[in-house]
Amino acid sequence: MEAVGGSFADVAKLTVYVVDWSPDKLPALGAGVGRAAERLGLDPTRPITLIGVAGLGEPDLLVEVDAVAVLP
Repeated sequence: MEAVGGSFADVAKLTVYVVDWSPDKLPALGAGVGRAAERLGLDPTRPITLIGVAGLGEPDLLVEVDAVAVLP
């Protein structure tokens, strides 16, 4: 997004896909999001949709994040 003048501040919505999702995984997911946000210096508060999936395009991946940004 930086290449077109945007940043994480322009993200309007996140969709998080989690392989084999179950509610007991929520604490681990929340902790991971918190660590990533802290490392990147971001406030991860956005509308977020969480979708449990059987698998992703890359078999070794467990989480995929899709972001929609609105740029001026």
